[in-house]
Amino acid sequence: MGAMAQLGASALAMLRTRIELACVEFVEAREHIRDMVVLAAVGTVLGLFALLFASLFVIAYFWDSYRLAAVGGVTLFYIAITVLIFARLRKISRDAPAPFAATLEELENDAAALRRRSE
Repeated sequence: MGAMAQLGASALAMLRTRIELACVEFVEAREHIRDMVVLAAVGTVLGLFALLFASLFVIAYFWDSYRLAAVGGVTLFYIAITVLIFARLRKISRDAPAPFAATLEELENDAAALRRRSE
């Protein structure tokens, strides 16, 4: 019975460690996402103001001589920037590490160690 109690205590300690690791990873992921959302929102608002005033400047500057070309050029510029932003967003989401990767790796190591012990 003493060996079983010791085995149970070891298993509980191991489980507690894994849960703590999962909690730490969860907090890190949550903070990372929050920071990204805040930066994206602030950057978006400031970028929209800058683009609005730059666009108005270009259109007003060319209003008398190249009105349609100025509007078309500004529109093409917005399309190009939009494509670049979505391409970058796709790359970031594709390259992001899997959530709880360290926890899953430790659980796999634990399972392998238990399989080796039982053999």
